[in-house]
Amino acid sequence: MKKSSLFIITCTIATISFGQDVKESEIPEVVKAAFKKAYPTITNAKWEKEEANYEAEFDVNKIDNSVVLDGSGEILETEVEIHSTALPQAALDYLVKNHSGEKIAEAAKITDSKGLVKFEAEIKGKDIFFDANGNFIK
Repeated sequence: MKKSSLFIITCTIATISFGQDVKESEIPEVVKAAFKKAYPTITNAKWEKEEANYEAEFDVNKIDNSVVLDGSGEILETEVEIHSTALPQAALDYLVKNHSGEKIAEAAKITDSKGLVKFEAEIKGKDIFFDANGNFIK
């Protein structure tokens, strides 16, 4: 009994922690309208619900992009895939020193609603974040 309860709790937490795919028809109109205004040429976004927010993932010229909007349609952050060599030099130096020989699976530039930029490098399924200057955050 304890094992099955623990399993159910673990599954519930895992489901809540990660975005859940949702159909575009399930996205509030105000969120879809804000997305369409910001990205008028995008017609094939894949949507996820992340707690109270919505994330649209889409390609622009074969480059992965995403945008997170709150329930009122305000853009909270944007993320654009970049080549790992486009990470700031300080970030690259950190990765060489602390993750020598490990491959960067993905890299991205993230900009929040205030224009604050940070960078992300994914290594072995773990996201490593850097500020705009390439200083390690977490």
